Amino acid sequence: MTREGPSDRRHPLVAILAMAAAAVLTGARSITAIAEWAADSLQPVRAALGARRDAPDRWVVPAEATIRRTLARVDSDLLAAVIGAWLADRDRPGQRRRAVAVDGKTLRGARRDGRQVHLLAAMDHTTRAVLAQCQVNGAPGEVPGFQPLLRDLVLTGTVVTADALHTHGDAAEFLVTRKYAHYLFTVKANQPTLLDRCVRLPRQQVPVLDRTRDRAHGRVELRTLKAVSVRGFGFPHTAQVIQVTRRIRGLRSRRWQTVTVYAVTSLTHAQASPARLADLIRGHWAIENGLHYVRDVTFEDASQVRAGTGPQVMACLRNLVIGALSRAGPVNLAAALRYHSRDPRRPLDTLGITLG
Repeated sequence: MTREGPSDRRHPLVAILAMAAAAVLTGARSITAIAEWAADSLQPVRAALGARRDAPDRWVVPAEATIRRTLARVDSDLLAAVIGAWLADRDRPGQRRRAVAVDGKTLRGARRDGRQVHLLAAMDHTTRAVLAQCQVNGAPGEVPGFQPLLRDLVLTGTVVTADALHTHGDAAEFLVTRKYAHYLFTVKANQPTLLDRCVRLPRQQVPVLDRTRDRAHGRVELRTLKAVSVRGFGFPHTAQVIQVTRRIRGLRSRRWQTVTVYAVTSLTHAQASPARLADLIRGHWAIENGLHYVRDVTFEDASQVRAGTGPQVMACLRNLVIGALSRAGPVNLAAALRYHSRDPRRPLDTLGITLG
């Protein structure tokens, strides 16, 4: 329970969190907007969300100051774990989680103790559900935060994808020997010896095993993939080394830009075909496009939440919304938020709350 004012009125914590989640589903970007949505909500909606009952047919909602103070004191790591478990429980029966992307991002606008908030997240490739999230000390803090982030997740048989920042032997050992999972890590210049081994593999004799062509965002992109099976490669449990060559040009240009990216994986050729490897690499980019970009553009462009754990809690609520709305596949989040804002029953339906 949380207290409001000198009259010792109390509001259930679960009701405040439910109101905040429902408000964010309608597009609320700030504590003020959440409080305004709660104040405008109908009595049956308040009752369904667990608001405090003040009379036989009257339920009251907390003031903005109470909501702000409460969200600033919530254990954000615990909230992230609860939301991740709730989203995971809503997976279709028999659905197997096949890939999880790990990546970090500094929240735009949000600050704590004068510093910008940097969050490390683990997101399901398919449903875009954020299964775990924690605050770390900037990009350098992502490396020591990798194992704690994933420690409580069931990852048996799952492929964990991550960018080059996390390409370290202890991360690979942790996933394979302790979590019974697989990894697919990008290799860049921060691991010069490993990158040199990848570059020196004799690929001239290896045919292109997967080829894709995309035309979007004002450009054409051609991607080719080669994969070489290896043993004793010098990086724990590496079974294949992947080379992805991307050729990109603008629709109004004739000049191509070529980018070559390397990756290592514990998946053998029998466990992952070239097409599957290509899907995993593209799927990892979804955490940038499907989570970080959406939180920046759709939600956090004007976010000024700064007190206590408020920035992390708001990010958790946005993760909940993104995961809940993206379960059926990619969705236009802005349109989905407008859809939910037009009918007070829709946020409750999405959250699985029955309206009286």
